[in-house]
Amino acid sequence: MIFLTALPLFWIMIAASRGGHWGAWMPSSISAFEGTCVSIPCRFDFPDELRPAVVHGVWYFNSPYPKNYPPVVFKSRTQVVHESFQGRSRLLGDLGLRNCTLLLSNLSPELGGKYYFRGDLGGYNQYTFSEHSVLDIINTPNIVVPLEVVAGTEVEVSCLVPDNCPELRPELSWLGHDGLGEPAVLGRLREDEGTWVQMSLLHFVPTREANGLRLGCQASFPNTTLQFEGYASLDVKYPPVIVEMNSSVEAIEGSHVGLLCGADSNPLPLLTWMRDGTVLREAVAESLFLELDEVTPGEDGVYACLAENAYGQDNRTVELSVMYAPWKPTVNVTVVAVEGETVSILCSTQSNPDPILTIFKEKQILATVIYESELQVELPAVTPEDDGEYWCVAENQYGQRATAFNLSVEFAPVILLESHCAAARDTVQCLCVVKSNPEPSVAFELPSRNVTVNETEREFVYSERSGLLLTSILTLRGQAQAPPRVICTSRNLYGTKSLELPFQGAHRLMWAKIGPVGAVVAFAILIAIVCYITQTRRKKNVTESPSFSAGDNPPVLFSSDFRISGAPEKSRVVSTLE
Repeated sequence: MIFLTALPLFWIMIAASRGGHWGAWMPSSISAFEGTCVSIPCRFDFPDELRPAVVHGVWYFNSPYPKNYPPVVFKSRTQVVHESFQGRSRLLGDLGLRNCTLLLSNLSPELGGKYYFRGDLGGYNQYTFSEHSVLDIINTPNIVVPLEVVAGTEVEVSCLVPDNCPELRPELSWLGHDGLGEPAVLGRLREDEGTWVQMSLLHFVPTREANGLRLGCQASFPNTTLQFEGYASLDVKYPPVIVEMNSSVEAIEGSHVGLLCGADSNPLPLLTWMRDGTVLREAVAESLFLELDEVTPGEDGVYACLAENAYGQDNRTVELSVMYAPWKPTVNVTVVAVEGETVSILCSTQSNPDPILTIFKEKQILATVIYESELQVELPAVTPEDDGEYWCVAENQYGQRATAFNLSVEFAPVILLESHCAAARDTVQCLCVVKSNPEPSVAFELPSRNVTVNETEREFVYSERSGLLLTSILTLRGQAQAPPRVICTSRNLYGTKSLELPFQGAHRLMWAKIGPVGAVVAFAILIAIVCYITQTRRKKNVTESPSFSAGDNPPVLFSSDFRISGAPEKSRVVSTLE
């Protein structure tokens, strides 16, 4: 809208066109409040050669042609007007000076419409001008808000009301503008078509809280009861702010998890759920729900919600912690070690929360850590007693898992003191018990002989392996004379050990008394005793080794509720030992 402080454009056109043509100039539109008045400015012209003595004029309503019998608003010759305009219309201009300005009072809605002027110079010199003015009867002020109002950027909101009634001047005031600043009243301003307006301006910097604010302007007329109000709602644009989001979330593996993100913005934001840069879900909405069904440990981590529109963005994160039982522990340990070496055992697992880790052997706890994912144990200078089965157990409040592993300690042979010989009449039987890893070779040496013992001869060697023990029996028949010296020699890659087997004297007397038949019976009893000793040791080893049910899920570590199981060792016969 352009305001001129000089003469209106149509008055300038009048002055420039004097000298000869029919023409009229008036605002194409004009407005006024109901109950007030309006002055419609009007100028007209006619050819100079006509030189009329008296100039008359007629204003018509909604039609320029007399033959259509339009309502007469004003008529200078007779003062006869349509009943709708009786007492409401009069001419303000001087027709002789080619001024046809019309005043309408006590306006009502039915007076809104088109107004045409007809010049009457007498005789046939009458002319109805096609130019006309459209009168708009209003009852609300016009509040002009910028097309875009952005939070944090100063805006100007204006209130305009028509001021085309010379008898009543409007006064403007703002409603609902508390906290927005003081208005500036510019007063009466001329528009570019010669009409007038009253204007008041309100300058302020809007905030997001001002969005939707109902701002009003009131036009009142002093000394009357006339008051008119108009309102406009502020549409303040502002960037998103995330106002609703989960705090840190803990969930058990396999459960359902819902994450909520809500943002305040204008216009609505694009909400996006992301994890590690991957978009999981997005939508243009006030809030967005992310559902995770049957969560797994792999979904543990930080989730980000991004809210953005054309005016900015905001983001927040939430941490999802998936609680789960320990995974099956992994053990990094040397399977085989040589006696005297240092062995390092590393047991690790994953769980949430971190587990209690325990390493034990044969019910004996070697080490325990609480709320750690790794446990390391060092066995300095391992001995044969360190050989055997170990367990690493991991547990938390959500479950327990275990892993078994074996440590094999290799060492040079050791001939046990229970090794000996016994003689009966012409039979000598020698027992040599060797502890060794790996399995050794065993030879019975007779220093008085230079012979090789094999199954085809009278000498016979029987061997049985049980754990780390190897038991060998040598039977010599036809030993009627004094029993020979017998040396047991055992060797593996770590060394050799020899022992002259002692004879048990009491047994010598026994052989002499019971005779050959008794010797055979005694030999059978000896074999039975060896088997019994072997089985006893085997059961003892089994009893001392815990085992767990299928799935490597041991009972709770600290309850000492172990189940016992074992498997028989293989046996073999060595036909020849040197």
